[in-house]
Amino acid sequence: MRALQPGQQCEVWIASAGGGLELAYATGNMLLEAPNWTLDGRALILNGDGLLWKLDLADGSLAGIGLTGLPALNNDHVLAPDGETIFLSGEDGHIYRAPLAGGQATRITDGDGSFHFLHGVSPDGTELAYVGIEGGDFTRPGRLMTKKSDGGAAARVDVGPGHCDGPEYSPDGGWLYLNTESFTMVPGHAQLARVRPDGSQFERLVHSASVDWFPHPSPDGRLAGYLRFPAGTQGHPADLPVDVVLVSTTDWTTPLHTWPVFGGQGTLNVNSWSPDSDRFAYVAYPLSGAAGSSGP
Repeated sequence: MRALQPGQQCEVWIASAGGGLELAYATGNMLLEAPNWTLDGRALILNGDGLLWKLDLADGSLAGIGLTGLPALNNDHVLAPDGETIFLSGEDGHIYRAPLAGGQATRITDGDGSFHFLHGVSPDGTELAYVGIEGGDFTRPGRLMTKKSDGGAAARVDVGPGHCDGPEYSPDGGWLYLNTESFTMVPGHAQLARVRPDGSQFERLVHSASVDWFPHPSPDGRLAGYLRFPAGTQGHPADLPVDVVLVSTTDWTTPLHTWPVFGGQGTLNVNSWSPDSDRFAYVAYPLSGAAGSSGP
């Protein structure tokens, strides 16, 4: 279970599409990760200490969500379009469905020998997009997979031989956005891409020297945020200077705004856009004397 280092803070920030930045919550007691915005716009859902938490944006209170039938959670969790259900990845490698208000969880994935890391739910709520790691062997590349949200057989979407991560549906369901190493022979050099859910029209969105992860389109489809790691980074590690980047989906190559952050893992793993597409949340983990900053 990830925890804060001595002298480290956890800060939940809200960035606006216009470039503004607001500190929503800070603590030195628990490492929170991967905010989702609730459909009513009033709260953020995060994980911490293997549990799920709700951050009320009006009063800044943080409260645990009581879920049963779950292992410890990792930071891959996504809300269903109904606003009442959440899909979660457990540390046991399985994906679960649970009521957002709390209650009994149900396992969705089968014991197929793979680890399953959820990232996307289709706009109609009927399908999930996730990364499958065969045999739970992290020396193997992650594969883009889809599955019905009520269970059943999984289908692989072919995006080449390189490791991929962060698959997420476009608001109209016509694309899956992801990061992939299939465009390069350089270890770890993830780039942003998209593909049709049937595996057609696989295309690169950005040619960059940086290592780019977790593209998240806004609910209206106009904007997207992603996480930019330094060149040479392998995987998506914690505790290094990274950038949270905002772009227009009509031009992924020209950032509209960039926020330098000390973070990485946990900062922007899942879609964190507000329902009105005006703001999104991310998490920073500043260390005393560390390079990088929480703000702009």
